[in-house]
Amino acid sequence: MEVGAIVISPTRELATQISEILEEFLKRIPLMKQVLLVGGVTLKEDVERLKKGVNIIVATPGRLQDILSNYNSINLNIKSLEFLALDEADRLLDLGFSNTLNSILSYLPRLRRTGLFSATQTKELQQLIRVGLRNPALVVVKEKSNISTPINLNNSYAIVQPECKLAAMINFIRSKGFRTKYMIFLSTCACVDYFSRIVQTLLPSINVFALHGKMKSKRYKIFDEFRQAESGILICTDVMARGIDISEIEWVIQYDPPSTASSFVHRCGRTARIGNKGNALLLLLETEDAYVDFIKRNQKVELQKIELNQNSVEECLQCMRNLQQKDRLVFDKANRAFVSYIQAYGKHECNLILRLKDINLGMLAMGFGLLRMPRMPELKGKDVSSFVGPEVDINSIPYANKQRELHRMEKLTTYQNTGVWPNKNNNRNNNKRKQTESWSETKKRKLERQEKRSKRQEKKILKQQSSTTSSKKKKRMDKEDIEELAKDIALIKKFKKKKISQEEFDAAFAI
Repeated sequence: MEVGAIVISPTRELATQISEILEEFLKRIPLMKQVLLVGGVTLKEDVERLKKGVNIIVATPGRLQDILSNYNSINLNIKSLEFLALDEADRLLDLGFSNTLNSILSYLPRLRRTGLFSATQTKELQQLIRVGLRNPALVVVKEKSNISTPINLNNSYAIVQPECKLAAMINFIRSKGFRTKYMIFLSTCACVDYFSRIVQTLLPSINVFALHGKMKSKRYKIFDEFRQAESGILICTDVMARGIDISEIEWVIQYDPPSTASSFVHRCGRTARIGNKGNALLLLLETEDAYVDFIKRNQKVELQKIELNQNSVEECLQCMRNLQQKDRLVFDKANRAFVSYIQAYGKHECNLILRLKDINLGMLAMGFGLLRMPRMPELKGKDVSSFVGPEVDINSIPYANKQRELHRMEKLTTYQNTGVWPNKNNNRNNNKRKQTESWSETKKRKLERQEKRSKRQEKKILKQQSSTTSSKKKKRMDKEDIEELAKDIALIKKFKKKKISQEEFDAAFAI
């Protein structure tokens, strides 16, 4: 059996959705078989299905590469491949699949039809079109040339205080009701893990689902449960921003500005699909108001400002802190969420207008409901005096899981006895108590380190100067050698054309 078409998609969810739709079409063509190759099942299972024969393969890049490179015994007949489709082609390149795609393409015949499908055009995608396609034709489908989101989509934004952000979103969902579907986009996986727990506690009347890229085997199951549910909230990262088609979604809430401008449009595109009406809401801090104009200029999206009720701040803060004090696991998640948010914000594509130094970090930590400010380099020297934590002994907060709590207590006892917190990287000597030293000794060692550092820098500078000088000399010598060689070649040409005599030639070369 020959493979006639391969469809490659960046995520499991999108690949699965494509496979399901394709299955409906193939019901009318029973002789044609398709196979879905994604993570979540063993390679052995995929190989067994491929051995039974296949005409169309729908796959994610990593799994397809594994099959093509490691399982030659399958004897996939792909020499007669007629069509290759790359869905969300720009996303495939963004996720760093370039090398994987090149590896896959090396196994496929050059004479084929290739289709690149994408809602946005990037420089990498243009390069792929120029290098990888013969006689490319561009097909553009738009409702209007002056906008990049559906006509039936209402785009709005709200300005909120950092400590009121969660309260504003909770009040908004309560006002819109629980008999519909919401998608809430957050910036990091850790934020999804933490806030999904908080939102479920604050809104017990509606099902809350959490999904991000670090979930492996659970991902499709959660996605399918959300699709089948009559109502619910899906809290997710941008892994769900592309191609996913859930027609019942009425509201897309962007809790944080996305890391790229194109992701803004993709997030909004999860609602108002196939002619249906939809709504999108972006929550911005006061320091982020310039993002509205940026999106208008960059993505041609007009946002309408709305006011949100931010009154239930104390309720949200108390809920977050109570959950952390009941279970240390929630406390850990809260700290990881805050740290990951700060780190992601510092790497934002729009860091000229979304600057970390403009945010009141103390009030932001209150918005995460932290019990204390975590230690991290980004907070060094920053004013966090606006943060007010509860009077609670952090070490006394237990894990709800008894086995995990027992393991923590063993470590805590070791720390109290030795002064060193045990971990995997500690060697046997780390079990000894840390020896204290006087202030003068500490200062002396610090000065010694500074002196060594300055000497290393001096050596580095001298080495650079020396290499620069030698390179200049080499360059000058190379130039002289080239000029001399050119003269010699000119003499040889003159001698061959009998423009100079043998004696003149010998004299010129000192023979």
